[in-house]
Amino acid sequence: MHTSSKLTKEFTKKWVKGLQICCSSKKDMDVLERKKKIKLCADIALASAKNATTSWSIALISEAKKNDENEILVDNLLGPESRFKQQKIIRQMNSCHKRLRSKKILKKSCSISQRMKKMGPPKSNLAAYIAKRLVKKRTQVLQRLVPGGESMDEFSLIKEALDYILSLRVQVDVMRNLANATEVLNQSNSSNVSD
Repeated sequence: MHTSSKLTKEFTKKWVKGLQICCSSKKDMDVLERKKKIKLCADIALASAKNATTSWSIALISEAKKNDENEILVDNLLGPESRFKQQKIIRQMNSCHKRLRSKKILKKSCSISQRMKKMGPPKSNLAAYIAKRLVKKRTQVLQRLVPGGESMDEFSLIKEALDYILSLRVQVDVMRNLANATEVLNQSNSSNVSD
């Protein structure tokens, strides 16, 4: 696991590099396009700063690689060993998909749980039933929020979610610092012009 300062430095370096690549590839962008490119660069930079060691970072990179337009950006941010990483990512994503398919097959074959749902909640243990349903719903929401979360078990999902939250915190801090620095720079430039 990266320390926060190391992750911050690595993310900042890769994000700036990604922004430079995006700006040089297309000069005339509208605001919405620019927003999407900034977010894409931030996501890929964050995932590559984690060296594709987590499921969420692998999911972000593989999602970005689906669009041919992003291939140059992903390859540059992953670095020279990106071919090795891509093969590793593909293998890990394939194993995740196999796990997901296995879970679907298992769910379909469990007709007992379907019969239980038709009968309704058990009268004797209603509180436990409600608690389990609530945990299940919240787990499903978390699976949708964490990239690649659909193919994770509950333990892995919580571990990945915690790591993803910490990484997003670093991303937000870097972006906030950049916005503050830009604001201070603009204020000093405007005061110099008015003097």
